[in-house]
Amino acid sequence: MRTKVIACIDDSQYAQAICDYAAWCAKQMHAPLSLLHVLGKVAHPSNANLSGTIGLGSQEALLEELAGLDERRNKIALQQGKAMLQAARERVNRHGITEIESRQRHGGLLDTLKDLEEETRMLVVGKRGADTASAHGHIGSHLEGIIRTMNCPVLIAQQSFTIPSQVMLAFDGSATAFKCVDMIATSPLLQGIPCHLVMAGNDTPDNQAALAKAQATLKAAGFNTHAALVAGDAEKTLADYQQQQSIDLLIMGAYGHSRIRHFIVGSTTTAMIRRTRVSLLVLR
Repeated sequence: MRTKVIACIDDSQYAQAICDYAAWCAKQMHAPLSLLHVLGKVAHPSNANLSGTIGLGSQEALLEELAGLDERRNKIALQQGKAMLQAARERVNRHGITEIESRQRHGGLLDTLKDLEEETRMLVVGKRGADTASAHGHIGSHLEGIIRTMNCPVLIAQQSFTIPSQVMLAFDGSATAFKCVDMIATSPLLQGIPCHLVMAGNDTPDNQAALAKAQATLKAAGFNTHAALVAGDAEKTLADYQQQQSIDLLIMGAYGHSRIRHFIVGSTTTAMIRRTRVSLLVLR
C-alpha cells in the first residue's frame, strides 16, 4: 500500500533540502517518512583481470589484499551511511516529524526504488547526487531514469528549501494534464497554496475551454487559482512565467502530448530541469 514519503539521502549538497522537503511533504500529507540510503555495488577484480599482468605467485596475495581493501571500504561506507541517516533523522525531527524510518540498502538506486514502489506515496530526490554535485547546469545521472521508471509523484529538490507560497502547474489540456489537476485537487499536499495554471499555446476556444475546466476543478477544491494562456515555446515560456511570478514549486505531468510530452520523456524536460531554479514536482 502506498503510504510513505521516501527521501533518498546521500552526501551531496542537496541532502539538507531533501530532508526539509520530505518533512514538509510528510507533514502536509499526514504520511510516515522513510529515509533511504543506497550503497552502490563494489566491483571485485577477477583472476582473469590480473593473470596477464602479474606473476602467479604474487597474484593470490594481491587479490587477498584487494579483497581486504574492499571490505574496509564497505565498512566505512556503511558507517558513513548510518551517520548520514542519523543526521537526516535529527533534521526532519526538528520539523516535528516523529514517525521516521531509516533504511540502508545495497545495490543500484533504481532497482532499490522499484522494490519499494508499492509503499511509496511520494519520492523526494535531489536535482543531483554526490557523484554529479558540482556539475552545475546538469542533472543527476539517475534522475531521468527515476522520472521514467517510478509510478509515483517525484519531488526534485533544489539546494535550498522554501515552503511554497505559490505553485504552478504546466498544463497542456491533455487527459494526463486533467489527471494532474484532479491529483492536486484531491491531495492534501498543496491545500491552501495559490496555484497558477499555465498553458503554453495559441489563444483558441479549445485551449480556453480546457483551462476554464481545469480552473473550475481547482476552485471547487478550495484553491485560489490563476489561469494563464501564454504563446511561445513551452520550455522558455513556462520557465519565464515561473521566474516572473516568483513561483516556488513547479508541477508537471510525467506524460502528456505534443510539446509537453517531450518535456518529460525527451530533451525538453532535461532542459527545463536545468533551467529552473525552483524545485519540481513530477506527477504520474
